[in-house]
Amino acid sequence: MRLFAAVLPPAPAVDELGLAVDRLSSLAGADRLRWTGREGWHFTLAFMGEVGGDLVPELRERLARAAHRTEAFPLRLHRGGRFGRRALWAGAAGGLDTMRLLAERADAAARRSGIDMNEHRSYHAHLTIARAREDTDLRPYVEALDDFEGSPWHVEELSLVRSNLPGGGVPGAGPRYEVVDSWPLKPAG
Repeated sequence: MRLFAAVLPPAPAVDELGLAVDRLSSLAGADRLRWTGREGWHFTLAFMGEVGGDLVPELRERLARAAHRTEAFPLRLHRGGRFGRRALWAGAAGGLDTMRLLAERADAAARRSGIDMNEHRSYHAHLTIARAREDTDLRPYVEALDDFEGSPWHVEELSLVRSNLPGGGVPGAGPRYEVVDSWPLKPAG
C-alpha cells in the first residue's frame, strides 16, 4: 500500500482556503490546471511510497512514539507558492519548526521500520492545490494568494494516510486518501 505521514487541516481551515481557491478559478488559464480535491488536502510530512504489510505494525509503533514525543503546535494556512511551473500550493505559518521536527521524526520512524526512504529533502510545509500537465505561468495564482491568511488552529495529531491511486484511466481522476491510523501529539505546555 502507498503510505505517507501527514498533518490534516481541520474543516474550518479547509473551508477558508476553499474560498480563496474558488476565486482563483476566474483567472485566465485556470481551466488548464488540475485542482486537487478539498477532501484530500493535507501537509505531507514523510512520503513512504509502497510499503509491505509486514512493515506496517512496526511503522505504526514508531509513528506513535514520534507523535507522543512532539508537542502540539499552532498552525495556519498562509499565502501560496509554486514549485517550478507545474505545482501550485498553499503555505503555512506558525509552529513550522515543530512541524519540521515532526516531519523528521516521521521520516526516521519509516527508515527504522525498514522502509526505503531514498528521497530525503529538507522539509518545506505546503499543501498542493493544483497541478499543471505542462509548463504554466503560475505567478498570477501565487500573487492572488499573497494576502491569504487562514485562522490559526492547533495541530494535535499525526496521521498515517493511504493513497489509493485511481484505476481505469479516468481522465482527471486523482488519488483517494484514507486515514489508516492517527496518534495524538503531546499536549502543549
